Amino acid sequence: MRQGLRVLGVAIRTEKAVFTLAVLFSSLYGAMTVASSWALGWATDNAVLPAFAAGEAAGGALAAGALFILGTAVLKALGVAGRRFFAGVMQYRMQARSRRGVTRQYLRLPLAWHHRHPTGQLLSNASADAEAAWAPLAPLPMAVGVVVMLVTAAVALLLTDLMLALVGFLIFPAIALLNLVYQRRLSPLATRAQQLRAEVSEIAHESFDGALVVKTLGREDTEAARFQAKAHELRDANIAVGRVRGLFDPVLEALPTLGVLAVLLVGAVRLEGGAISAGTLVEVAYLFTLLSFPIRALGWVLAELPRAVVGHERVRAVLEATGSMEYGTAALDGEGPARLEVRGLGYSYGDFPVLSGVDFEVGPGRTVALVGPTGSGKSTLVQTFVRLVDPAEGAVLIDGTDLREVARGGVSGAVALVPQQAFLFDDTVRGNVTLGLPVDDQEVWAALRLAQAEGFVSALPSGLDTRVGERGTSLSGGQRQRLALARALVRRPRLLVLDDATSSVDPQVEAKILAGLRDAAASPAAATVVVVAYRMATIALADEVVYLEHGRVVDRGPHEELLARCAGYRNLVTAYEREEAEREALGADEEPGGIGGIDGIDGAGDIDGIGTDEEVSA
Repeated sequence: MRQGLRVLGVAIRTEKAVFTLAVLFSSLYGAMTVASSWALGWATDNAVLPAFAAGEAAGGALAAGALFILGTAVLKALGVAGRRFFAGVMQYRMQARSRRGVTRQYLRLPLAWHHRHPTGQLLSNASADAEAAWAPLAPLPMAVGVVVMLVTAAVALLLTDLMLALVGFLIFPAIALLNLVYQRRLSPLATRAQQLRAEVSEIAHESFDGALVVKTLGREDTEAARFQAKAHELRDANIAVGRVRGLFDPVLEALPTLGVLAVLLVGAVRLEGGAISAGTLVEVAYLFTLLSFPIRALGWVLAELPRAVVGHERVRAVLEATGSMEYGTAALDGEGPARLEVRGLGYSYGDFPVLSGVDFEVGPGRTVALVGPTGSGKSTLVQTFVRLVDPAEGAVLIDGTDLREVARGGVSGAVALVPQQAFLFDDTVRGNVTLGLPVDDQEVWAALRLAQAEGFVSALPSGLDTRVGERGTSLSGGQRQRLALARALVRRPRLLVLDDATSSVDPQVEAKILAGLRDAAASPAAATVVVVAYRMATIALADEVVYLEHGRVVDRGPHEELLARCAGYRNLVTAYEREEAEREALGADEEPGGIGGIDGIDGAGDIDGIGTDEEVSA
């Protein structure tokens, strides 16, 4: 209860003006509801009973009673309309504020934090949890307003007849006990249901993302069964919540009715004894009938509190998550290609070290290839260049400025990363290249030309206006990679980082792309280029190669020099060519009965001279 009231307090402090207006209209409704009981009692004593006694109705008394009841009804309707409008405004504003806060926090938090939290859970935090946190706000102004009605009615009861009021007030301790039992039963069930919503969302997201794998491997039934099992858990959890609420609501409804029955029973005895009049008994009974509504209104708020507390806690866990990046005030406003320096860089995933003591620099306008076996830390290293993650040790500097000292948005304005997995939005070619950047079509075509994408884009049905489908499904892998490259180039970065970004592109086309990037005259803006590469042809185009093993720089220098002096580098970059050559030899010399005696391939199928599975994979 305390946690729930704190959640409501946050909303009240945030939306003071709207909440005040909602409560004022709700109070008007409550006051007019009580006034209608006075109107009914007055009409009973001054119009109805005299009419029965005289055998005819007095026109003036009936008109006065009708106007009294009609006036209170009009004001009550105005209170209902105002209360509902401002309560809705308050609720939806708080939900929108929570969603914006959560999504902004997602953008602030580093990539390492996202690695630890499933996408389905993050979606649930921004949707279901944000809604649940502020669900009690819809009935809250009504509940607060009817407290006025409750107090007014209680005072009226005490002034009308003390004994009947005390009899009726016995329902309040019963309501308090009922709420205590309800909160303790529902809170753990609501917590479980909210967690299961996130898990169902997570499974659905994984299945949609992995649709190609699921379909090609014939795992549709398995995925459907996995989703069904979790969905059934959520169903059962929601049923358990509904069962508890289903018991709470009718009992809460019944308590005021029991109070009315008790009042009528005692009131009938007092009426017979002459202690009260018939009008007084009607007024008191009607007041207690009215009490059932404020009690229900309070019950609606109480019923939503456990779920609201759970939703608010889950949203707050995101908003209070640590690890968000700090920014400085420096700017990367230099002209032309940037200088990149990596000094003593180290990084770990938890307790697992990935990079250690990495040192090298890339001069302005030069092209450097990062080469290493799988798991050597290349992708993590290039993520530090664009500050997706910050190094645990050392620093990354551009033009002598530590990236941690650069102002927000400064790094993305000077550095562009093109990852291997090219993501395209369900938008036009133009929209995917510009992503809202205010550039004209001439600049878009220039970037497409440099990315060797001009030809296939021109052949599309609507050119730049062709929609590429969700994730670019209407394009090939190489075409998607070239559009992603054009997206980076149109921003004219001073440092361009390619994380195996041309792996799906034909080698001849790749050579043209890299040659164009090296030629400052052909580029929209000359840039320093760092490329993670595996192909010999790609690596050979670089001015220098940095070779990594186990998260450390083992050697660096021109490609030909590394081939001559570094055995690990030589084995890695020539593995593909040697394997192809040996396969050709195998096709010419193979005899029936197997390949066990072929030189260069051992019995396990490994190529001689390659020391690790990672190198074979590369």
